[in-house]
Amino acid sequence: MSGEIAKAFARAEARGEGALVAYAMAGDPDLPRSVDVFTALVEGGADIVEVGVAFSDPIADGPVIQGAAERALKAGSTLRRVLDEVVPEVRRRCPETPLVIMTYVNVIMAFGEERFAKLAKERGVAGAILPDLPPEESASLRATFDAAGVDLVPLCAPTTPPARAEAIAKDARGFVYCVSVAGVTGMRAQLPPDLSQRLDLVRRAASVPIVAGFGISTEEQARTLSAHADGVVVGSALVRAAHAEGPDAARALCANIKRGLKR
Repeated sequence: MSGEIAKAFARAEARGEGALVAYAMAGDPDLPRSVDVFTALVEGGADIVEVGVAFSDPIADGPVIQGAAERALKAGSTLRRVLDEVVPEVRRRCPETPLVIMTYVNVIMAFGEERFAKLAKERGVAGAILPDLPPEESASLRATFDAAGVDLVPLCAPTTPPARAEAIAKDARGFVYCVSVAGVTGMRAQLPPDLSQRLDLVRRAASVPIVAGFGISTEEQARTLSAHADGVVVGSALVRAAHAEGPDAARALCANIKRGLKR
Protein backbone atom coordinates (compact mmCIF):
# COMPACT_ATOMS: atom_id res chain seq x y z
CA MET A 1 0.00 0.00 0.00
CA SER A 2 1.33 3.42 -0.89
CA GLY A 3 2.51 5.47 2.04
CA GLU A 4 0.00 8.20 1.29
CA ILE A 5 -2.99 5.89 1.26
CA ALA A 6 -1.87 4.10 4.42
CA LYS A 7 -1.40 7.42 6.23
CA ALA A 8 -4.87 8.62 5.20
CA PHE A 9 -6.53 5.56 6.70
CA ALA A 10 -4.33 5.81 9.79
CA ARG A 11 -5.25 9.46 10.31
CA ALA A 12 -8.96 8.65 10.06
CA GLU A 13 -8.59 5.76 12.50
CA ALA A 14 -6.69 7.96 14.96
CA ARG A 15 -9.61 10.41 14.89
CA GLY A 16 -12.04 7.58 15.59
CA GLU A 17 -13.56 7.74 12.12
CA GLY A 18 -14.01 5.64 9.06
CA ALA A 19 -12.33 7.06 5.98
CA LEU A 20 -14.33 8.95 3.37
CA VAL A 21 -13.30 8.32 -0.23
CA ALA A 22 -14.99 11.04 -2.30
CA TYR A 23 -15.40 10.93 -6.07
CA ALA A 24 -15.80 13.69 -8.65
CA MET A 25 -15.29 13.84 -12.40
CA ALA A 26 -12.27 15.77 -13.65
CA GLY A 27 -13.44 18.26 -16.25
CA ASP A 28 -17.01 18.59 -14.96
CA PRO A 29 -18.14 21.27 -15.73
CA ASP A 30 -14.66 22.10 -17.06
CA LEU A 31 -11.10 21.40 -15.95
CA PRO A 32 -10.47 24.52 -13.81
CA ARG A 33 -13.83 24.40 -12.05
CA SER A 34 -13.50 20.69 -11.35
CA VAL A 35 -10.40 21.56 -9.29
CA ASP A 36 -12.70 23.68 -7.13
CA VAL A 37 -14.98 20.68 -6.66
CA PHE A 38 -12.12 18.39 -5.62
CA THR A 39 -10.90 21.04 -3.20
CA ALA A 40 -14.39 21.33 -1.71
CA LEU A 41 -14.52 17.56 -1.14
CA VAL A 42 -11.33 17.74 0.93
CA GLU A 43 -12.59 20.78 2.81
CA GLY A 44 -15.74 18.79 3.58
CA GLY A 45 -13.73 15.98 5.13
CA ALA A 46 -12.70 13.61 2.32
CA ASP A 47 -9.70 11.53 3.35
CA ILE A 48 -8.99 10.24 -0.17
CA VAL A 49 -10.17 11.73 -3.45
CA GLU A 50 -11.13 9.69 -6.50
CA VAL A 51 -10.38 11.63 -9.66
CA GLY A 52 -12.69 10.39 -12.38
CA VAL A 53 -11.28 10.40 -15.92
CA ALA A 54 -14.03 10.43 -18.53
CA PHE A 55 -14.46 7.54 -20.95
CA SER A 56 -16.98 7.30 -23.77
CA ASP A 57 -18.26 3.85 -22.71
CA PRO A 58 -18.43 3.91 -18.89
CA ILE A 59 -19.97 0.48 -18.29
CA ALA A 60 -19.85 0.66 -14.48
CA ASP A 61 -21.39 4.12 -14.18
CA GLY A 62 -25.00 5.09 -13.70
CA PRO A 63 -26.73 8.09 -15.30
CA VAL A 64 -25.35 10.73 -12.92
CA ILE A 65 -21.70 9.90 -13.55
CA GLN A 66 -22.36 9.18 -17.24
CA GLY A 67 -23.72 12.71 -17.50
CA ALA A 68 -20.62 14.06 -15.78
CA ALA A 69 -18.40 12.13 -18.22
CA GLU A 70 -20.27 13.57 -21.20
CA ARG A 71 -19.87 17.11 -19.86
CA ALA A 72 -16.16 16.50 -19.19
CA LEU A 73 -15.53 15.14 -22.68
CA LYS A 74 -17.30 18.13 -24.23
CA ALA A 75 -15.09 20.38 -22.11
CA GLY A 76 -11.98 18.75 -23.58
CA SER A 77 -11.00 16.48 -20.70
CA THR A 78 -8.40 13.82 -21.51
CA LEU A 79 -6.19 11.67 -19.32
CA ARG A 80 -3.17 13.78 -20.24
CA ARG A 81 -4.94 17.03 -19.40
CA VAL A 82 -6.18 15.60 -16.11
CA LEU A 83 -2.63 14.62 -15.16
CA ASP A 84 -1.16 17.92 -16.37
CA GLU A 85 -3.82 20.43 -15.30
CA VAL A 86 -6.08 18.96 -12.61
CA VAL A 87 -3.96 16.63 -10.48
CA PRO A 88 -1.06 19.06 -9.86
CA GLU A 89 -3.39 21.87 -8.81
CA VAL A 90 -5.41 19.65 -6.47
CA ARG A 91 -2.13 18.42 -5.00
CA ARG A 92 -0.98 21.99 -4.50
CA ARG A 93 -4.17 22.90 -2.68
CA CYS A 94 -4.54 19.62 -0.75
CA PRO A 95 -1.01 18.23 -0.34
CA GLU A 96 -1.84 15.61 2.29
CA THR A 97 -4.83 14.05 0.53
CA PRO A 98 -4.11 10.98 -1.65
CA LEU A 99 -5.49 11.13 -5.18
CA VAL A 100 -6.68 7.95 -6.88
CA ILE A 101 -7.48 7.92 -10.59
CA MET A 102 -10.76 6.19 -11.49
CA THR A 103 -11.09 5.25 -15.15
CA TYR A 104 -11.21 2.30 -17.56
CA VAL A 105 -8.59 -0.03 -18.97
CA ASN A 106 -8.91 1.28 -22.54
CA VAL A 107 -7.97 4.77 -21.38
CA ILE A 108 -4.78 3.47 -19.76
CA MET A 109 -3.88 1.19 -22.68
CA ALA A 110 -4.38 3.95 -25.23
CA PHE A 111 -2.15 6.25 -23.18
CA GLY A 112 0.48 3.57 -22.54
CA GLU A 113 0.69 1.57 -19.31
CA GLU A 114 4.27 2.45 -18.35
CA ARG A 115 3.85 6.02 -19.52
CA PHE A 116 0.75 6.43 -17.38
CA ALA A 117 2.29 4.86 -14.28
CA LYS A 118 5.42 7.02 -14.54
CA LEU A 119 3.59 10.28 -15.20
CA ALA A 120 0.91 9.56 -12.59
CA LYS A 121 3.55 9.05 -9.93
CA GLU A 122 5.39 12.21 -11.00
CA ARG A 123 2.19 14.23 -10.77
CA GLY A 124 1.35 12.87 -7.32
CA VAL A 125 -1.22 10.11 -7.97
CA ALA A 126 -1.25 7.46 -5.24
CA GLY A 127 -3.41 4.82 -6.91
CA ALA A 128 -5.78 3.85 -9.69
CA ILE A 129 -9.11 2.01 -9.89
CA LEU A 130 -10.05 0.25 -13.13
CA PRO A 131 -13.51 -1.32 -12.70
CA ASP A 132 -13.36 -3.30 -15.94
CA LEU A 133 -10.04 -5.02 -15.19
CA PRO A 134 -10.53 -8.67 -14.09
CA PRO A 135 -8.07 -9.96 -11.48
CA GLU A 136 -6.92 -12.72 -13.87
CA GLU A 137 -5.75 -10.08 -16.36
CA SER A 138 -4.27 -7.62 -13.89
CA ALA A 139 -0.84 -9.10 -13.12
CA SER A 140 1.13 -7.29 -15.82
CA LEU A 141 -0.46 -3.92 -15.17
CA ARG A 142 -0.15 -4.33 -11.42
CA ALA A 143 3.58 -5.09 -11.78
CA THR A 144 4.00 -1.95 -13.86
CA PHE A 145 2.14 0.11 -11.27
CA ASP A 146 4.08 -1.50 -8.40
CA ALA A 147 7.35 -0.56 -10.05
CA ALA A 148 6.21 3.06 -10.32
CA GLY A 149 4.81 3.20 -6.78
CA VAL A 150 1.15 3.50 -7.80
CA ASP A 151 -1.40 1.21 -6.15
CA LEU A 152 -3.75 -0.72 -8.44
CA VAL A 153 -6.84 -0.91 -6.23
CA PRO A 154 -8.96 -4.06 -6.78
CA LEU A 155 -12.73 -4.38 -6.65
CA CYS A 156 -14.92 -7.11 -5.16
CA ALA A 157 -18.43 -7.35 -6.58
CA PRO A 158 -21.58 -8.68 -4.87
CA THR A 159 -21.38 -11.65 -7.23
CA THR A 160 -17.75 -12.45 -6.39
CA PRO A 161 -17.61 -15.95 -4.82
CA PRO A 162 -16.21 -15.98 -1.26
CA ALA A 163 -12.98 -17.82 -2.15
CA ARG A 164 -12.30 -15.42 -5.01
CA ALA A 165 -13.06 -12.40 -2.80
CA GLU A 166 -10.62 -13.68 -0.18
CA ALA A 167 -7.89 -14.15 -2.80
CA ILE A 168 -8.43 -10.63 -4.14
CA ALA A 169 -8.34 -9.18 -0.63
CA LYS A 170 -5.14 -10.99 0.40
CA ASP A 171 -3.16 -9.66 -2.56
CA ALA A 172 -4.66 -6.15 -2.72
CA ARG A 173 -2.87 -2.84 -3.08
CA GLY A 174 -4.01 0.42 -1.46
CA PHE A 175 -7.44 -0.75 -0.34
CA VAL A 176 -10.14 -3.14 -1.46
CA TYR A 177 -13.13 -1.47 -3.11
CA CYS A 178 -16.15 -3.58 -2.15
CA VAL A 179 -19.02 -2.89 -4.53
CA SER A 180 -22.16 -2.70 -2.41
CA VAL A 181 -24.81 -3.46 -5.02
CA ALA A 182 -25.11 -5.25 -8.33
CA GLY A 183 -25.40 -2.94 -11.30
CA VAL A 184 -24.01 0.52 -11.93
CA THR A 185 -23.13 3.44 -9.69
CA GLY A 186 -25.95 5.54 -8.30
CA MET A 187 -27.78 6.40 -5.13
CA ARG A 188 -29.90 3.70 -3.47
CA ALA A 189 -32.59 4.07 -0.83
CA GLN A 190 -31.64 0.70 0.64
CA LEU A 191 -28.52 -1.43 0.58
CA PRO A 192 -28.53 -5.27 0.35
CA PRO A 193 -29.23 -7.06 3.65
CA ASP A 194 -26.25 -9.40 3.20
CA LEU A 195 -23.79 -6.57 2.58
CA SER A 196 -22.41 -6.52 6.13
CA GLN A 197 -21.62 -10.25 5.95
CA ARG A 198 -19.79 -9.82 2.64
CA LEU A 199 -17.80 -6.90 4.04
CA ASP A 200 -16.85 -8.88 7.14
CA LEU A 201 -15.56 -11.75 4.97
CA VAL A 202 -13.38 -9.46 2.86
CA ARG A 203 -12.16 -7.52 5.87
CA ARG A 204 -10.98 -10.69 7.62
CA ALA A 205 -8.97 -11.71 4.56
CA ALA A 206 -7.65 -8.30 3.51
CA SER A 207 -4.07 -7.20 3.96
CA VAL A 208 -5.15 -3.57 3.44
CA PRO A 209 -8.22 -1.50 4.47
CA ILE A 210 -11.55 -2.12 2.77
CA VAL A 211 -14.16 0.40 1.69
CA ALA A 212 -17.74 0.02 0.51
CA GLY A 213 -18.97 1.92 -2.52
CA PHE A 214 -21.85 2.18 -5.05
CA GLY A 215 -25.20 3.37 -3.71
CA ILE A 216 -24.02 5.24 -0.61
CA SER A 217 -25.36 8.75 -0.22
CA THR A 218 -26.55 9.34 3.35
CA GLU A 219 -25.11 9.79 6.82
CA GLU A 220 -27.11 6.80 8.07
CA GLN A 221 -25.81 4.47 5.35
CA ALA A 222 -22.26 5.54 6.18
CA ARG A 223 -22.89 4.88 9.88
CA THR A 224 -24.22 1.39 9.20
CA LEU A 225 -21.34 0.41 6.93
CA SER A 226 -18.56 1.89 9.05
CA ALA A 227 -19.05 -0.96 11.53
CA HIS A 228 -18.04 -3.44 8.82
CA ALA A 229 -15.60 -1.48 6.64
CA ASP A 230 -12.71 0.92 7.11
CA GLY A 231 -14.46 3.56 5.04
CA VAL A 232 -17.01 4.32 2.35
CA VAL A 233 -16.94 5.69 -1.18
CA VAL A 234 -19.45 8.36 -2.17
CA GLY A 235 -19.69 9.35 -5.81
CA SER A 236 -22.99 9.93 -7.57
CA ALA A 237 -24.52 11.95 -4.74
CA LEU A 238 -21.51 14.29 -4.71
CA VAL A 239 -21.44 14.62 -8.50
CA ARG A 240 -25.14 15.45 -8.53
CA ALA A 241 -24.77 18.01 -5.73
CA ALA A 242 -21.80 19.71 -7.40
CA HIS A 243 -23.54 19.83 -10.78
CA ALA A 244 -26.83 21.15 -9.41
CA GLU A 245 -25.60 23.58 -6.76
CA GLY A 246 -21.84 23.89 -7.03
CA PRO A 247 -18.83 23.06 -4.86
CA ASP A 248 -20.42 24.34 -1.64
CA ALA A 249 -23.16 21.71 -1.89
CA ALA A 250 -20.58 18.94 -2.40
CA ARG A 251 -18.62 20.23 0.59
CA ALA A 252 -21.73 20.17 2.78
CA LEU A 253 -22.66 16.65 1.71
CA CYS A 254 -19.13 15.42 2.50
CA ALA A 255 -19.41 16.91 5.97
CA ASN A 256 -22.75 15.21 6.46
CA ILE A 257 -21.40 11.81 5.43
CA LYS A 258 -18.38 12.27 7.69
CA ARG A 259 -20.68 12.59 10.69
CA GLY A 260 -21.92 9.09 9.94
CA LEU A 261 -18.37 7.76 9.96
CA LYS A 262 -17.60 8.79 13.53
CA ARG A 263 -17.22 5.74 15.76
